[in-house]
Amino acid sequence: MNTSFTHPEFADHERVVFVNDKAAGLQAVIAVHNTQRGPAIGGCRMWPYENVDAALTDVLRLSRGMTYKNALAGINSGGGKSVIIGDPRTAKTPALFRAMGAAIESLGGRYIVAEDSGTSPTDMAVIAETTTHVAGLESDSSNGDPSPSTALGVFLSIREAVSFRLGRSDLLGVRVHVQGLGKVGFELAKLLVSNGAVVNASDINDDNCRRASDELSIRIVSNDELLTGNCDVFAPCALGGVLNEWSIPTLNTSVIAGAANNQLLTQEDDLRLANAGILYCPDYLVNAGGVIDVYHRRQGNSQENIDAGVTAIADRLNSVLTEAQSRGISPAQVAQERAEDLIRGPQNDPIPTVAA
Repeated sequence: MNTSFTHPEFADHERVVFVNDKAAGLQAVIAVHNTQRGPAIGGCRMWPYENVDAALTDVLRLSRGMTYKNALAGINSGGGKSVIIGDPRTAKTPALFRAMGAAIESLGGRYIVAEDSGTSPTDMAVIAETTTHVAGLESDSSNGDPSPSTALGVFLSIREAVSFRLGRSDLLGVRVHVQGLGKVGFELAKLLVSNGAVVNASDINDDNCRRASDELSIRIVSNDELLTGNCDVFAPCALGGVLNEWSIPTLNTSVIAGAANNQLLTQEDDLRLANAGILYCPDYLVNAGGVIDVYHRRQGNSQENIDAGVTAIADRLNSVLTEAQSRGISPAQVAQERAEDLIRGPQNDPIPTVAA
């Protein structure tokens, strides 16, 4: 296994913690990338990784992406992420999540956890039994699930990108391929259908496919057909790395905008998309609705604050696309430059180092 310092995705992380609690059945990695803008906030993913190497690579990429996402979203938070190695369908126990909470508590507020793929507001409530550093909890005003806000931000971004690239003022008849029909993918598909888009979708979970077919009447296709079929917009809403040197030549789309994190397998894939004439909307820009939601709820801010933050994603995307076009560079380059400027700029005092 690559150690953190020599790992190709290390990217100057402030802290990487390996958690091994045999009694609770917990193996996890917590990655804090940057706290210059405030405590790192990011979800806890639970996934049956093949090995610790795979888990470490994922959490480092996700954590760095959260730093950029939170900076562009305009919230006073740094970037972090955590992953639990295990099958979320079979391996969840209260003891496991209490142990995860204790590990997060040991960081002294440097990292604030929220739900992610494989975890839920119910799991966050158990984590909250052993740490106060949790966002996205159920309350009188919310069920704690930020998925609708994530989906809304992506939907608004798709509408903006379609206007920018295709000159369309609406989505009526626009062909959208949605990859992944989990909580966010389903909500996105519902928004698209209700606004007249023609949606094809795929998912590795048969139950998700049946639900989408029954409730939304969308066409379910194989993942290969989804990737290679002719469409106006491809919306990756599953796991990362789907855009790579093998998949990009097979794509037949004008726009890519989706909810998945780390859609590009490598930085070179951004150039490959540009050379293919595909407008790529940076994932950490368009999928920020969820973290905006949990951040504002944790701060005790109103639904109006949340709605304004999510709605601003589309305006921010338009600004990035416009600048990229005028400079003759990719939107991903512009988004990265802006995020790094925000991270380097005048911010809150860094979170003090917590003794191990």
